[in-house]
Amino acid sequence: MARFTKLEIDRNEEHHSHTETIAASRVDDTTWQKRAEESRRLGAYEGALQYYSRALESDKTQVACWVGQVQMLILLEEYPEAELWSRKALELFPAEADLFASRAQALIRQSKTRDAFGAIDQAMQQPGQSAYRWTVRGELLLAGRQPTDRHCFDKALQIDSDWLVPVEISLIHTHYGQPNNALARARLAVERDATSPYAWYIQAACQQRMGMAVPARRSAQHCLELKQDFRLAQDLLMETEQGGSLWQRLRSLWSN
Repeated sequence: MARFTKLEIDRNEEHHSHTETIAASRVDDTTWQKRAEESRRLGAYEGALQYYSRALESDKTQVACWVGQVQMLILLEEYPEAELWSRKALELFPAEADLFASRAQALIRQSKTRDAFGAIDQAMQQPGQSAYRWTVRGELLLAGRQPTDRHCFDKALQIDSDWLVPVEISLIHTHYGQPNNALARARLAVERDATSPYAWYIQAACQQRMGMAVPARRSAQHCLELKQDFRLAQDLLMETEQGGSLWQRLRSLWSN
């Protein structure tokens, strides 16, 4: 069954168990959105996707949840479905810049460069500013091997001081096989918020991928000091001793 069908009519059994703990009280769209953001900030993208979907069931006017849903699908590498949901959202909100940006990012990941340029141009033409549209513009230039991608990423970082922005830029660099740039962005995320276990974990992951075993262990240990049950940080410590495919394990976290 396609993921977009599940979003409309089915629910992951694991997330039923989460919701049962608050079954006695009314769960509104704000609660679901908050849970989505919390999951996203721990790298639990599958859970975040489900919570964004729940929020939209309560209130379909929440543009941020439409954008978040598409972003999670992209991070889960569900690119055609991400594009589908971005188009559905744009039918409801035809002038929302970040929805155009989300569609552009889904198109980039499918190598539909011409359509992606059209979508990001529409995003940039909308009033206001957002880090996300600059991030996607940077990815489009990076995918096309154009040297001005850094300017766009830097612009995104100037607009929004949230540590999550450099983390998600780091993941873009990782996707395109740029470990040095990925590590630089991960370090910035840790500088912005040294209390974020996921920022420390992404830094550890980048270090491990570059063969920096000792720094990777230190970063993973710090992550575990902040969140003792962060499973992939535990796995990373083992892998620095034994080797293995960290990237596959990172993707498994996003699917939980």
